[in-house]
Amino acid sequence: MGFMRHIKACNQHHPEDFIPFIIDGFSVGKIRPKFAQTLHRWPDAFRVTSSSVTLMVATSDLEERSAAVAAILQQLVDEKVIQKMHGELYSVTEEFHHQPLLVMDRAQAPLFGIRSYGQHINGYVRSGDGLKIWIARRAQNRINYPGCLDNFVAGGVPFGLSLAENLAKECWEEAAVSDSLAARAVPVGAVSYNVDTSKGFHPFTLFCYDLELPENFEPRCTDGEVESFHLWPVQKVMEIVRDTDQFKLNCNLVITDFLIRHGYLGPDDAEYLNLLSGLHPPVAK
Repeated sequence: MGFMRHIKACNQHHPEDFIPFIIDGFSVGKIRPKFAQTLHRWPDAFRVTSSSVTLMVATSDLEERSAAVAAILQQLVDEKVIQKMHGELYSVTEEFHHQPLLVMDRAQAPLFGIRSYGQHINGYVRSGDGLKIWIARRAQNRINYPGCLDNFVAGGVPFGLSLAENLAKECWEEAAVSDSLAARAVPVGAVSYNVDTSKGFHPFTLFCYDLELPENFEPRCTDGEVESFHLWPVQKVMEIVRDTDQFKLNCNLVITDFLIRHGYLGPDDAEYLNLLSGLHPPVAK
């Protein structure tokens, strides 16, 4: 078993299976040739060649351009070619802080291989008998990883919200953390990965935060996405990550990063150096 296997599982990417998705001259994603052929039906919106797919919508207005693409994707949903919309919009950018070139429903992001971003919070408590971590168990009705263990709070970064605004929103929705308490969350870095899925290419960056919570704090889910919360000793959480597959896959990376930063995984561990580099692979181009 071990920690490195989770990183390897999150980085199964075969670049030869994809062609670039280009907007305004910028490569912003990757598309499987099979899906690219589907887009051939809309030559006014997409120029499809054997080597790339270029957005050709005849407007630079973000709202109009995004609406044109959304209409095409909705038609494919109606035809049951692709899965239904999630209802949350992601920005399509070359770099995180750049202005969006397109806005796209979260569910369709992997089809175009756009880089997605999330915020994951390690909620922990310093008690008399050592450090403990709050762990969430996902609701059984979740589409992805139902019933699996999850980080204390986690969510994607949608279009139109700042990182601080989204963090506060996710903290309240998933664990009833007040805005004042959420504001104490400390940004501690990021982990990333590049993985191929049945839907397409999924490059992801997770901004990580540590939030020390009062011993008497009791999380409560307000949006139905979490079934239960558990406050476990850090050693138990460490063993679950190392020896099992109980966590939602990318959460293992966030916890491994936490264990390194807090000294529970160090240079004496045989995987240590590989873990340091494995948590921060370059963005796959």
